Formats: sequence, C-alpha cells, structure tokens
Amino acid sequence: MFSNSPSANRIRFTSLATERDLRLAIVETGRLCYEQGLMPANNGNISVRMGADHILITPSTLCKGRLEPEDLLVIDLDGQVIKADPRRKRRISSETPMHLEAYHQRPDIRAIIHAHPAHATALTVAEIPFPEDVLPELLEGLGPVAVTGFATPSTSENADAIRGLIGAHDAVLIRNHGAITVGRDLEECLIHLERVEHVAKVVYMAHSLGHVSRLPVEIVEKLHALRQQMK
Repeated sequence: MFSNSPSANRIRFTSLATERDLRLAIVETGRLCYEQGLMPANNGNISVRMGADHILITPSTLCKGRLEPEDLLVIDLDGQVIKADPRRKRRISSETPMHLEAYHQRPDIRAIIHAHPAHATALTVAEIPFPEDVLPELLEGLGPVAVTGFATPSTSENADAIRGLIGAHDAVLIRNHGAITVGRDLEECLIHLERVEHVAKVVYMAHSLGHVSRLPVEIVEKLHALRQQMK
C-alpha cells in the first residue's frame, strides 16, 4: 500500500494496493508520460492488474496527462466493462486487446504502458533495427527490445503483432506506431519505457553525427549474463 511519500511514488505498488491506490497510480503515470512527451495528444493506454481477473485501464480518446481517477474503467480478462462511472460515459479503448494479450501471456506482470515515444518509433519508421549493443544499461536493466511487423491501429492486429514477442520481452516496439512495456508495477514499466526512448535518442544523435559505435561482443555477453544473475 502507499505511504505518505511524494506523489511520484504512487506508481510503485504491491499486491496490497487498493483500487483507489491503483487509480491514483495510473493518473500519476499518465501525467509523467505526457509531460515527457511519451504520450502526446490523447495517444497511449495504461493498465494495471487488479486481483486475479480484473484490469483497471484508461478509456478511449482522453489525454493521459489530464486523467482523473474516476475516468478509468474496470474490465474483465475478456475485455467486458465491469465498472465505469455512468456520469462520464467513458468508452473502452480499441487497443485493450493488446493489454489483455500481454496479461494472458505474462502472469508475472501487474502493469502495462502503451506509449508513443518519438525517437524509438522513428527508428522503426526509418527501418533501423533497435540496437541492443550500444548502451550497456539496456542489456543490464531491460534486455533485448523486439520490433513487430506492421499492425493497423485501433484493431486486434496490435494484439496479434505482439503475440509471439511479449512472452519473452518486457519492451516491444510496434512498427510505425509506438511501444508497449510491461512490469511488476507502473514504475518498472515507466523505467523500461524511458530506457528504450533514451537509447533511441542516443542512436538518433549518433547517426546525425555520422557514426554509431557498438559494444564489443564479449561485453554484450557479459551484460546478458549479469542480467540473468540479477533476475
């Protein structure tokens, strides 16, 4: 449960968190993502697992930087709305199936962020493979980042696109669209997302300077081994 710590710590929670705690965590995460440019306009979705068979998720069309706790929807694992504020008339997002696909495959996670990080998405638009051998903190703290094929936004194709990847990756880039990161809480999801965007920004800047230096193979292997030890 949450303590009297600053609001930024709301995105870190345990299985003891109440529904109110989780609503506040999503609102805070949306604000942080919006302010960092990771969810421009009304793009992206945020969700958390609530108990064994319910999901708390952001609705369609709302800016994630201006959410209120009552805006959020409670759905079941089939995507049916279980609880919603009738006065607000919020609609379920068309990208909900992507969240459900990840939760079905990953019983170890309790939170998901789907965002639109500009630099990471730009790499997919430019058809530049996401590099795992540029910054050591990527392999040490996250591991390889997968990239999907093309998927039509606002359809079940996004769920189809991540289906063969999300089971083994905590971060997946959706080609020409955005990213999805998963974790034990929203803080872990956000850290993964920030790390992906930071690597992409460094690679973008290095390309503009004319050269991208890669880590030696032996260093990459050591980082893979170190991450396995830290799990």
